[in-house]
Amino acid sequence: MILSFILTSMYPPKKIRNIAIIAHIDHGKTTLLDSLLKQSNIFRDNELVPERIMDSYDQEKERGITIFAKHTSIFYEDNKINIIDTPGHSDFSGEVERVLGLVNCVLLLVDANEGPMPQTRFVLSQALKLGLNPIVILNKIDRPGADPDRALNLTFDLFVELGANDEQLDFKVAYASGLSGFAMLDINDPRENMRPLFELILKAVPPPPGNPDLPFLMQATTLSYDDFVGRQACGRILEGKIKKGDVITRINIDGHPTNHKVTRIEGYHGLKKVEMEVAGVGDIVSIAGIPEVMIGETLCDPSHVMQLPPITLAEPTLSIEFMVNNGPFAGKDGKHITMNKIRDRLLQEKKANISLKIEEIPGREDAMSVSGRGELHLAVLIEAMRREGYEFMVSKPQVITKLENEKKLEPYEITHVEVPNEFSGKVIEELSKRKGEMQAFSTNEHNITTLEFIVPTRGLMGYRNSFLTITKGLGILTSIFDHFGPWKGKIAGRQQGALVSLCRGKTTPYAAFNLQSRGVLFVKPSDEVYEGMVVGENNRDNDLVINVTKEKQLTNVRASGTDENVVLTPPRIFTLEQAIDFIENDELIEVTPNFIRLRKRFLKEHDRKRAKSVSRTQP
Repeated sequence: MILSFILTSMYPPKKIRNIAIIAHIDHGKTTLLDSLLKQSNIFRDNELVPERIMDSYDQEKERGITIFAKHTSIFYEDNKINIIDTPGHSDFSGEVERVLGLVNCVLLLVDANEGPMPQTRFVLSQALKLGLNPIVILNKIDRPGADPDRALNLTFDLFVELGANDEQLDFKVAYASGLSGFAMLDINDPRENMRPLFELILKAVPPPPGNPDLPFLMQATTLSYDDFVGRQACGRILEGKIKKGDVITRINIDGHPTNHKVTRIEGYHGLKKVEMEVAGVGDIVSIAGIPEVMIGETLCDPSHVMQLPPITLAEPTLSIEFMVNNGPFAGKDGKHITMNKIRDRLLQEKKANISLKIEEIPGREDAMSVSGRGELHLAVLIEAMRREGYEFMVSKPQVITKLENEKKLEPYEITHVEVPNEFSGKVIEELSKRKGEMQAFSTNEHNITTLEFIVPTRGLMGYRNSFLTITKGLGILTSIFDHFGPWKGKIAGRQQGALVSLCRGKTTPYAAFNLQSRGVLFVKPSDEVYEGMVVGENNRDNDLVINVTKEKQLTNVRASGTDENVVLTPPRIFTLEQAIDFIENDELIEVTPNFIRLRKRFLKEHDRKRAKSVSRTQP
């Protein structure tokens, strides 16, 4: 019944609510949305509903984080609530910036135990700048150690610090548990269901502005692709209405107008896309029929042509080079190995992902530069490409610098650390070596120390692996870009050198056993290696050329005893992010669909001495 109404009729704006859920990573956005979806009765009684329903992208399921902002619609009584689930990781903050213009209110989730965290500050500041009045939800209220009063006070302090006006400071508060599926307006209310939160949304969220009688106007905020209808532009209808078959005008970034016929309009019913005959003010829809549309472009009525301001995002802070794989194993694993294929794929990504900056490198035909918000932001693209059959090499990420008043500036990040008190001294010492400045220090009754640092982005590169080692896996480290500040000079990088293969061949147990005392190996017996490949980490600070393919010499004289059993320490197997964290400026990562290899930039024999002499300090 509802589905048929969606297909043929248009909801009046006063019955629509558009909201986004924003929070720091792992504060429960997607889990809370699961409960809202389940309790809005959009699923059949016998339908199997997975956890974290909105995390549909394969890497999101594997990593346990939200990477792309996603839209869903739920229906409560006779109202339509459009909800956008946003990423919580700072590397994907471009997704948050892009979609906040679609909504009229945000649900700010704060962990009732942890309180506001670095990403909370960023997403809240973006919402306040747009004039939105957030609703604060203290989530995970039923967990041991939850302290909602403290979390609420810290959240209010954050609002004040970010310059919220009086109306924004008078925010509504709800207490919830996304996992248990209940919400309350008062901490002492019964813990039953999500109904109080639904009622609060209808009461506190204003309906979308706009007049359905004015000419059609919309801005493309995100893009999607369908094999049957092609590229679709997604956005909120700001004015007027649109029907299938209408002719609309697309105005590109340069202001050039072209006319197109709408071939399909799609909205959402729960998680399912449904075709709509007509859509109007306040609806968040995908429109097909404009094959070259780009993010930020204006779609409008041909009789009333106007261009909306472009969508602007914060600048990227890290850049990385994508290069053709020129190693000895090139072409053995991937389907797409030429620079033309790699370039075409990157340019395709550029069209759909405006938070990445993708450029040609002047004077180089074998490489392209990709800039993003952080190492994870870049790693998601690299992982997506290798799964699509691409084979290439990437360099160590470099920070993007600026010149202001003839002074060199570099990006700085606010870094939040939580560790058992016994490890706090080592963390402070290491971050201080990396030019970090401590801003706050506190220890709670559970002997957990909370530290806050301002650290140059260069100082954090390569640190996360050693942080996990130092804290024995018990520490939490999060960071978010804060500002560009003065260049801090040299910062110590990796302290250990590399073990570099002397020749091509297969790793042998005999060689691996004898080389274990030199450091940690990255390869196991029977793995293929080549000259110049990084096969381990040296115990010392210099690079060491070794032979991991050496066979045991056999003679016709039998030993008096039996040969010793070879007991090997398991090798260190890198994930993509760990490899990016590990390498230095003289090293590259060879990425193929099935392998991640590290190698020196200099593969020829006469370059070995040069490779050995490379400094372990970043410039």
